[in-house]
Amino acid sequence: MKNLKFKNRNFLALAVFAVAMLFTSCGPKKEKSTEKAAETSETIKVGILHSLSGTMAISEVSLKDVVLMAIDEINEAGGVLGKKLEPVIVDPASDWDLFAEKAKELLTKDKVDVTFGCWTSVSRKSVLPVYEEYKGLLFYPVQYEGQEQSPNIIYTGATPNQQLIPAAEYLMSEDGGSYKKFYLIGTDYVFPRTANKILKNFLLAQGVPAENIIEEYTPFHHQDYQTIVSKIKRFASSGDACVLSTVNGDSNVPFYKEFANQGLSATTCPIMAFSVAEDELRAMDTEFLVGHLAAWNYYESIKTAENYKFVEKFKNYCEKNGLPGGKDRVTDDPIHWSYAGVYLYKAALEKAQSTDVEKVIAALSGLKLDVPGGEVQMHESNHHLSKPVLIGEIRADGQFDIISESKGLVIPEPFSQYAK
Repeated sequence: MKNLKFKNRNFLALAVFAVAMLFTSCGPKKEKSTEKAAETSETIKVGILHSLSGTMAISEVSLKDVVLMAIDEINEAGGVLGKKLEPVIVDPASDWDLFAEKAKELLTKDKVDVTFGCWTSVSRKSVLPVYEEYKGLLFYPVQYEGQEQSPNIIYTGATPNQQLIPAAEYLMSEDGGSYKKFYLIGTDYVFPRTANKILKNFLLAQGVPAENIIEEYTPFHHQDYQTIVSKIKRFASSGDACVLSTVNGDSNVPFYKEFANQGLSATTCPIMAFSVAEDELRAMDTEFLVGHLAAWNYYESIKTAENYKFVEKFKNYCEKNGLPGGKDRVTDDPIHWSYAGVYLYKAALEKAQSTDVEKVIAALSGLKLDVPGGEVQMHESNHHLSKPVLIGEIRADGQFDIISESKGLVIPEPFSQYAK
Protein backbone atom coordinates (compact mmCIF):
# COMPACT_ATOMS: atom_id res chain seq x y z
CA MET A 1 0.00 0.00 0.00
CA LYS A 2 2.84 2.41 0.89
CA ASN A 3 4.52 1.77 -2.46
CA LEU A 4 1.19 2.36 -4.25
CA LYS A 5 0.64 5.69 -2.49
CA PHE A 6 4.19 6.71 -3.30
CA LYS A 7 3.73 5.82 -6.95
CA ASN A 8 0.45 7.77 -7.09
CA ARG A 9 2.11 10.84 -5.59
CA ASN A 10 4.97 10.54 -8.10
CA PHE A 11 2.50 10.23 -10.96
CA LEU A 12 0.56 13.28 -9.72
CA ALA A 13 3.74 15.34 -9.39
CA LEU A 14 4.86 14.38 -12.87
CA ALA A 15 1.46 15.27 -14.28
CA VAL A 16 1.50 18.71 -12.62
CA PHE A 17 5.06 19.28 -13.87
CA ALA A 18 4.11 18.30 -17.41
CA VAL A 19 1.12 20.66 -17.44
CA ALA A 20 3.27 23.48 -16.08
CA MET A 21 5.89 22.88 -18.76
CA LEU A 22 3.18 22.86 -21.42
CA PHE A 23 1.92 26.31 -20.38
CA THR A 24 5.46 27.65 -19.91
CA SER A 25 6.78 26.50 -23.27
CA CYS A 26 3.70 26.89 -25.47
CA GLY A 27 1.92 29.95 -24.05
CA PRO A 28 4.51 32.72 -24.36
CA LYS A 29 6.00 31.36 -27.59
CA LYS A 30 2.58 31.41 -29.26
CA GLU A 31 2.01 35.02 -28.10
CA LYS A 32 5.40 36.15 -29.42
CA SER A 33 4.74 34.43 -32.72
CA THR A 34 1.39 36.25 -33.07
CA GLU A 35 2.95 39.63 -32.33
CA LYS A 36 5.72 39.03 -34.85
CA ALA A 37 3.22 38.00 -37.52
CA ALA A 38 1.20 41.17 -36.89
CA GLU A 39 4.31 43.33 -37.25
CA THR A 40 5.38 41.74 -40.51
CA SER A 41 2.14 40.92 -42.32
CA GLU A 42 -0.54 43.35 -41.23
CA THR A 43 -1.25 46.49 -43.25
CA ILE A 44 -3.37 49.58 -42.80
CA LYS A 45 -5.98 49.39 -45.54
CA VAL A 46 -6.74 52.67 -47.30
CA GLY A 47 -9.88 52.90 -49.44
CA ILE A 48 -9.88 55.19 -52.48
CA LEU A 49 -13.42 56.10 -53.55
CA HIS A 50 -13.19 58.35 -56.62
CA SER A 51 -14.87 58.38 -60.03
CA LEU A 52 -12.36 57.05 -62.55
CA SER A 53 -14.96 57.15 -65.34
CA GLY A 54 -18.02 59.22 -66.19
CA THR A 55 -18.57 62.98 -66.10
CA MET A 56 -16.57 63.58 -62.89
CA ALA A 57 -13.47 61.67 -63.96
CA ILE A 58 -12.01 64.93 -65.35
CA SER A 59 -11.65 66.07 -61.74
CA GLU A 60 -11.43 62.92 -59.63
CA VAL A 61 -8.78 60.79 -61.35
CA SER A 62 -6.02 63.11 -60.14
CA LEU A 63 -7.21 62.73 -56.54
CA LYS A 64 -6.75 58.98 -56.81
CA ASP A 65 -3.29 59.55 -58.27
CA VAL A 66 -2.10 61.89 -55.51
CA VAL A 67 -3.44 59.65 -52.72
CA LEU A 68 -1.44 56.77 -54.20
CA MET A 69 1.63 59.02 -54.37
CA ALA A 70 1.26 59.93 -50.67
CA ILE A 71 0.84 56.24 -49.79
CA ASP A 72 4.02 55.37 -51.72
CA GLU A 73 5.94 58.14 -49.95
CA ILE A 74 4.82 57.00 -46.51
CA ASN A 75 5.57 53.35 -47.27
CA GLU A 76 9.02 54.18 -48.63
CA ALA A 77 9.72 56.05 -45.39
CA GLY A 78 8.84 52.98 -43.31
CA GLY A 79 5.05 53.15 -43.10
CA VAL A 80 3.06 54.03 -39.98
CA LEU A 81 3.05 52.21 -36.64
CA GLY A 82 5.35 49.63 -38.17
CA LYS A 83 2.81 48.86 -40.92
CA LYS A 84 2.57 49.65 -44.62
CA LEU A 85 -0.44 51.40 -46.13
CA GLU A 86 -2.35 49.18 -48.57
CA PRO A 87 -4.57 50.98 -51.12
CA VAL A 88 -7.92 49.51 -52.13
CA ILE A 89 -9.28 51.30 -55.22
CA VAL A 90 -12.88 51.24 -56.43
CA ASP A 91 -14.60 53.17 -59.24
CA PRO A 92 -18.13 54.48 -58.50
CA ALA A 93 -18.16 55.82 -62.10
CA SER A 94 -19.91 59.15 -61.36
CA ASP A 95 -22.98 57.17 -60.25
CA TRP A 96 -24.21 58.53 -56.91
CA ASP A 97 -26.02 55.32 -55.88
CA LEU A 98 -22.94 53.32 -56.77
CA PHE A 99 -20.90 55.49 -54.40
CA ALA A 100 -22.92 54.13 -51.46
CA GLU A 101 -22.62 50.56 -52.74
CA LYS A 102 -18.85 50.84 -53.19
CA ALA A 103 -18.45 52.51 -49.78
CA LYS A 104 -20.26 49.60 -48.12
CA GLU A 105 -18.04 47.19 -50.03
CA LEU A 106 -14.90 48.96 -48.80
CA LEU A 107 -16.07 48.86 -45.19
CA THR A 108 -17.61 45.40 -44.96
CA LYS A 109 -15.75 43.32 -47.55
CA ASP A 110 -12.34 45.00 -47.81
CA LYS A 111 -12.33 46.10 -44.13
CA VAL A 112 -10.53 49.38 -44.87
CA ASP A 113 -9.30 51.45 -41.92
CA VAL A 114 -9.91 54.77 -43.69
CA THR A 115 -11.26 56.07 -47.00
CA PHE A 116 -10.25 59.05 -49.12
CA GLY A 117 -12.91 59.96 -51.62
CA CYS A 118 -15.91 61.70 -53.17
CA TRP A 119 -16.05 65.02 -55.01
CA THR A 120 -19.65 66.11 -55.43
CA SER A 121 -21.84 66.74 -52.41
CA VAL A 122 -24.41 64.30 -53.74
CA SER A 123 -21.79 61.53 -53.68
CA ARG A 124 -20.73 62.52 -50.17
CA LYS A 125 -24.31 62.57 -48.93
CA SER A 126 -24.84 59.19 -50.58
CA VAL A 127 -22.03 57.57 -48.57
CA LEU A 128 -22.48 59.51 -45.31
CA PRO A 129 -25.08 57.14 -43.75
CA VAL A 130 -22.92 54.17 -44.76
CA TYR A 131 -19.88 55.52 -42.90
CA GLU A 132 -22.00 56.38 -39.88
CA GLU A 133 -23.70 52.97 -39.79
CA TYR A 134 -20.46 51.00 -40.09
CA LYS A 135 -18.38 53.43 -38.00
CA GLY A 136 -15.93 54.09 -40.83
CA LEU A 137 -13.78 57.15 -41.50
CA LEU A 138 -13.91 59.25 -44.69
CA PHE A 139 -11.62 62.13 -45.62
CA TYR A 140 -13.50 64.45 -48.01
CA PRO A 141 -11.15 66.80 -49.93
CA VAL A 142 -13.35 69.24 -51.85
CA GLN A 143 -14.90 72.61 -51.06
CA TYR A 144 -18.62 72.30 -50.34
CA GLU A 145 -21.80 74.05 -49.20
CA GLY A 146 -21.46 73.25 -45.50
CA GLN A 147 -24.58 72.69 -43.39
CA GLU A 148 -23.21 69.30 -42.37
CA GLN A 149 -21.03 67.79 -39.67
CA SER A 150 -20.73 64.02 -39.51
CA PRO A 151 -18.83 62.24 -36.74
CA ASN A 152 -17.36 59.93 -39.40
CA ILE A 153 -16.23 62.48 -42.00
CA ILE A 154 -13.15 64.74 -41.96
CA TYR A 155 -13.73 67.71 -44.27
CA THR A 156 -10.43 69.04 -45.62
CA GLY A 157 -12.09 71.20 -48.30
CA ALA A 158 -13.41 74.73 -47.78
CA THR A 159 -16.56 75.74 -45.90
CA PRO A 160 -18.74 78.60 -47.26
CA ASN A 161 -16.89 81.23 -45.19
CA GLN A 162 -13.59 79.95 -46.64
CA GLN A 163 -14.62 80.25 -50.31
CA LEU A 164 -18.11 81.48 -51.26
CA ILE A 165 -18.43 84.57 -49.06
CA PRO A 166 -14.83 85.85 -49.55
CA ALA A 167 -15.25 85.51 -53.34
CA ALA A 168 -18.44 87.58 -53.36
CA GLU A 169 -16.87 90.16 -51.03
CA TYR A 170 -13.89 90.48 -53.36
CA LEU A 171 -16.07 91.09 -56.44
CA MET A 172 -18.03 93.75 -54.57
CA SER A 173 -14.86 95.51 -53.40
CA GLU A 174 -13.09 98.28 -55.27
CA ASP A 175 -10.09 96.01 -55.93
CA GLY A 176 -12.39 93.32 -57.29
CA GLY A 177 -14.29 95.62 -59.68
CA SER A 178 -17.21 96.90 -57.54
CA TYR A 179 -19.68 94.64 -59.34
CA LYS A 180 -23.37 95.18 -58.70
CA LYS A 181 -25.05 92.40 -60.71
CA PHE A 182 -24.51 88.67 -60.19
CA TYR A 183 -25.41 85.75 -62.45
CA LEU A 184 -25.33 82.52 -60.41
CA ILE A 185 -24.95 79.49 -62.66
CA GLY A 186 -24.41 75.92 -61.47
CA THR A 187 -24.86 72.23 -62.07
CA ASP A 188 -28.21 71.05 -60.75
CA TYR A 189 -27.40 69.23 -57.50
CA VAL A 190 -26.82 69.85 -53.79
CA PHE A 191 -23.66 71.97 -53.77
CA PRO A 192 -24.64 74.60 -56.37
CA ARG A 193 -28.21 74.89 -55.07
CA THR A 194 -27.13 75.42 -51.46
CA ALA A 195 -24.07 77.51 -52.39
CA ASN A 196 -26.23 79.85 -54.45
CA LYS A 197 -28.78 80.12 -51.66
CA ILE A 198 -25.95 81.24 -49.37
CA LEU A 199 -24.55 83.63 -51.99
CA LYS A 200 -27.96 85.12 -52.80
CA ASN A 201 -28.84 85.72 -49.15
CA PHE A 202 -25.42 87.26 -48.54
CA LEU A 203 -25.77 89.57 -51.55
CA LEU A 204 -29.27 90.61 -50.48
CA ALA A 205 -27.95 91.33 -46.98
CA GLN A 206 -25.32 93.58 -48.58
CA GLY A 207 -28.03 95.62 -50.30
CA VAL A 208 -27.92 94.07 -53.78
CA PRO A 209 -31.42 94.30 -55.30
CA ALA A 210 -33.13 90.95 -55.98
CA GLU A 211 -33.48 91.81 -59.70
CA ASN A 212 -29.68 92.03 -59.90
CA ILE A 213 -29.32 88.37 -58.93
CA ILE A 214 -30.17 85.59 -61.39
CA GLU A 215 -29.90 81.83 -60.78
CA GLU A 216 -29.72 79.14 -63.45
CA TYR A 217 -28.90 75.41 -63.39
CA THR A 218 -27.93 72.75 -65.90
CA PRO A 219 -27.72 68.95 -65.51
CA PHE A 220 -24.47 67.02 -65.15
CA HIS A 221 -22.61 66.63 -68.45
CA HIS A 222 -24.57 69.50 -70.04
CA GLN A 223 -22.89 70.55 -73.29
CA ASP A 224 -24.99 73.25 -74.98
CA TYR A 225 -24.54 76.65 -73.33
CA GLN A 226 -25.47 78.89 -76.26
CA THR A 227 -28.84 80.05 -74.88
CA ILE A 228 -27.56 80.54 -71.32
CA VAL A 229 -24.52 82.54 -72.41
CA SER A 230 -26.81 84.73 -74.56
CA LYS A 231 -28.79 85.51 -71.39
CA ILE A 232 -25.60 86.31 -69.50
CA LYS A 233 -24.49 88.60 -72.34
CA ARG A 234 -27.71 90.61 -72.14
CA PHE A 235 -27.49 90.70 -68.34
CA ALA A 236 -23.91 91.99 -68.54
CA SER A 237 -24.55 94.65 -71.19
CA SER A 238 -24.66 97.32 -68.46
CA GLY A 239 -20.99 96.66 -67.72
CA ASP A 240 -21.34 96.00 -63.98
CA ALA A 241 -22.14 92.25 -63.95
CA CYS A 242 -20.14 89.15 -63.08
CA VAL A 243 -20.76 85.39 -62.98
CA LEU A 244 -20.51 83.17 -59.90
CA SER A 245 -20.08 79.65 -61.28
CA THR A 246 -20.68 76.34 -59.55
CA VAL A 247 -20.69 74.40 -62.82
CA ASN A 248 -19.04 71.03 -62.15
CA GLY A 249 -17.18 68.43 -64.16
CA ASP A 250 -16.70 68.34 -67.92
CA SER A 251 -19.53 70.84 -68.53
CA ASN A 252 -17.03 73.60 -67.79
CA VAL A 253 -15.30 73.01 -71.14
CA PRO A 254 -18.29 73.97 -73.37
CA PHE A 255 -19.41 76.69 -70.92
CA TYR A 256 -16.15 78.66 -71.06
CA LYS A 257 -15.79 78.00 -74.79
CA GLU A 258 -19.26 79.40 -75.54
CA PHE A 259 -18.54 82.36 -73.24
CA ALA A 260 -15.58 83.29 -75.44
CA ASN A 261 -17.43 82.49 -78.68
CA GLN A 262 -20.06 85.12 -77.85
CA GLY A 263 -17.43 87.77 -77.24
CA LEU A 264 -17.57 87.80 -73.44
CA SER A 265 -14.33 88.09 -71.51
CA ALA A 266 -12.97 88.71 -68.04
CA THR A 267 -12.99 92.42 -68.84
CA THR A 268 -16.66 92.58 -69.86
CA CYS A 269 -18.01 90.00 -67.38
CA PRO A 270 -15.60 88.02 -65.19
CA ILE A 271 -16.42 84.48 -64.10
CA MET A 272 -15.62 83.63 -60.48
CA ALA A 273 -15.44 79.81 -60.40
CA PHE A 274 -15.81 77.58 -57.36
CA SER A 275 -15.21 74.27 -59.15
CA VAL A 276 -12.58 75.09 -61.79
CA ALA A 277 -8.92 74.72 -60.91
CA GLU A 278 -5.62 73.97 -62.64
CA ASP A 279 -6.55 70.34 -63.34
CA GLU A 280 -9.76 71.28 -65.18
CA LEU A 281 -7.89 73.98 -67.11
CA ARG A 282 -5.62 71.29 -68.59
CA ALA A 283 -8.57 70.18 -70.72
CA MET A 284 -9.51 73.70 -71.81
CA ASP A 285 -8.22 76.29 -74.27
CA THR A 286 -6.88 78.82 -71.76
CA GLU A 287 -6.23 81.52 -74.38
CA PHE A 288 -9.75 82.88 -73.89
CA LEU A 289 -9.86 82.32 -70.14
CA VAL A 290 -7.19 84.82 -69.14
CA GLY A 291 -8.37 87.13 -66.36
CA HIS A 292 -11.27 84.97 -65.18
CA LEU A 293 -11.19 84.16 -61.47
CA ALA A 294 -11.43 81.36 -58.95
CA ALA A 295 -11.62 81.14 -55.17
CA TRP A 296 -9.62 78.37 -53.51
CA ASN A 297 -7.33 77.72 -50.56
CA TYR A 298 -4.36 76.47 -52.57
CA TYR A 299 -2.82 77.08 -55.99
CA GLU A 300 0.11 75.41 -57.72
CA SER A 301 1.67 78.86 -58.05
CA ILE A 302 2.17 79.30 -54.27
CA LYS A 303 5.79 80.37 -53.90
CA THR A 304 7.21 78.27 -51.08
CA ALA A 305 9.98 75.68 -51.09
CA GLU A 306 7.61 73.01 -49.77
CA ASN A 307 5.11 73.66 -52.54
CA TYR A 308 7.76 73.64 -55.27
CA LYS A 309 8.87 70.26 -53.92
CA PHE A 310 5.30 68.92 -53.85
CA VAL A 311 4.56 70.05 -57.42
CA GLU A 312 7.77 68.50 -58.73
CA LYS A 313 7.11 65.24 -56.88
CA PHE A 314 3.63 64.93 -58.37
CA LYS A 315 4.86 65.61 -61.91
CA ASN A 316 7.66 63.06 -61.49
CA TYR A 317 5.25 60.52 -60.00
CA CYS A 318 2.88 60.85 -62.97
CA GLU A 319 5.74 60.52 -65.47
CA LYS A 320 7.37 57.58 -63.67
CA ASN A 321 4.08 55.65 -63.47
CA GLY A 322 3.07 56.34 -67.06
CA LEU A 323 -0.04 58.31 -66.07
CA PRO A 324 -1.83 60.38 -68.75
CA GLY A 325 -0.20 63.81 -69.05
CA GLY A 326 2.99 62.64 -67.38
CA LYS A 327 5.33 65.50 -66.54
CA ASP A 328 2.75 68.04 -67.74
CA ARG A 329 0.34 67.21 -64.92
CA VAL A 330 -0.56 69.96 -62.45
CA THR A 331 -1.57 70.26 -58.82
CA ASP A 332 -4.64 72.13 -57.60
CA ASP A 333 -6.77 72.70 -54.50
CA PRO A 334 -8.58 69.32 -54.24
CA ILE A 335 -5.38 67.49 -55.21
CA HIS A 336 -3.52 69.35 -52.47
CA TRP A 337 -6.14 68.65 -49.78
CA SER A 338 -6.30 64.98 -50.78
CA TYR A 339 -2.54 64.78 -50.27
CA ALA A 340 -2.70 66.76 -47.04
CA GLY A 341 -5.51 64.50 -45.81
CA VAL A 342 -3.32 61.40 -46.07
CA TYR A 343 -0.62 63.10 -43.99
CA LEU A 344 -3.17 64.33 -41.46
CA TYR A 345 -4.30 60.71 -41.11
CA LYS A 346 -0.68 59.59 -40.68
CA ALA A 347 -0.09 62.21 -37.98
CA ALA A 348 -3.29 61.16 -36.18
CA LEU A 349 -2.28 57.49 -36.31
CA GLU A 350 1.08 58.32 -34.75
CA LYS A 351 -0.57 60.46 -32.08
CA ALA A 352 -3.24 57.84 -31.29
CA GLN A 353 -0.89 54.86 -31.67
CA SER A 354 -3.90 53.05 -33.06
CA THR A 355 -6.02 52.64 -36.21
CA ASP A 356 -9.22 52.65 -34.12
CA VAL A 357 -11.53 55.21 -35.76
CA GLU A 358 -12.65 56.88 -32.53
CA LYS A 359 -9.06 57.21 -31.30
CA VAL A 360 -7.91 58.60 -34.66
CA ILE A 361 -10.71 61.20 -34.68
CA ALA A 362 -9.82 62.24 -31.13
CA ALA A 363 -6.16 62.58 -32.18
CA LEU A 364 -7.13 64.81 -35.12
CA SER A 365 -8.77 67.38 -32.83
CA GLY A 366 -6.69 70.57 -32.86
CA LEU A 367 -3.90 68.88 -34.82
CA LYS A 368 -1.50 71.28 -36.58
CA LEU A 369 0.40 70.22 -39.67
CA ASP A 370 2.69 71.80 -42.23
CA VAL A 371 1.43 70.91 -45.71
CA PRO A 372 2.70 72.14 -49.12
CA GLY A 373 0.35 75.14 -49.00
CA GLY A 374 1.49 76.14 -45.47
CA GLU A 375 0.44 75.36 -41.91
CA VAL A 376 -3.14 74.26 -41.26
CA GLN A 377 -5.02 73.20 -38.15
CA MET A 378 -7.92 70.85 -37.56
CA HIS A 379 -10.75 72.46 -35.66
CA GLU A 380 -11.10 71.06 -32.17
CA SER A 381 -14.66 69.86 -32.68
CA ASN A 382 -16.21 70.41 -36.12
CA HIS A 383 -13.96 68.16 -38.28
CA HIS A 384 -12.92 70.98 -40.64
CA LEU A 385 -9.61 72.72 -41.32
CA SER A 386 -8.54 76.28 -40.59
CA LYS A 387 -6.82 77.48 -43.77
CA PRO A 388 -6.04 80.59 -45.85
CA VAL A 389 -8.45 81.93 -48.51
CA LEU A 390 -6.97 82.84 -51.89
CA ILE A 391 -8.45 84.54 -54.96
CA GLY A 392 -6.70 83.62 -58.19
CA GLU A 393 -6.70 85.00 -61.72
CA ILE A 394 -6.26 82.65 -64.67
CA ARG A 395 -3.07 83.05 -66.71
CA ALA A 396 -2.51 82.02 -70.33
CA ASP A 397 -0.48 79.00 -69.18
CA GLY A 398 -3.40 77.58 -67.18
CA GLN A 399 -1.96 78.65 -63.83
CA PHE A 400 -3.25 81.32 -61.42
CA ASP A 401 -1.84 84.59 -60.18
CA ILE A 402 -2.85 85.01 -56.53
CA ILE A 403 -4.41 88.47 -56.40
CA SER A 404 -6.00 88.44 -52.94
CA GLU A 405 -5.20 86.56 -49.74
CA SER A 406 -6.75 86.36 -46.27
CA LYS A 407 -4.79 87.56 -43.27
CA GLY A 408 -3.82 84.30 -41.62
CA LEU A 409 -5.94 81.18 -41.35
CA VAL A 410 -9.71 81.42 -41.62
CA ILE A 411 -11.52 79.36 -38.97
CA PRO A 412 -14.09 77.03 -40.59
CA GLU A 413 -17.79 77.73 -40.10
CA PRO A 414 -19.67 74.79 -41.65
CA PHE A 415 -23.10 76.18 -40.76
CA SER A 416 -23.64 79.48 -42.57
CA GLN A 417 -26.06 82.11 -41.29
CA TYR A 418 -26.95 82.77 -44.96
CA ALA A 419 -28.19 79.22 -45.58
CA LYS A 420 -31.47 79.87 -43.74
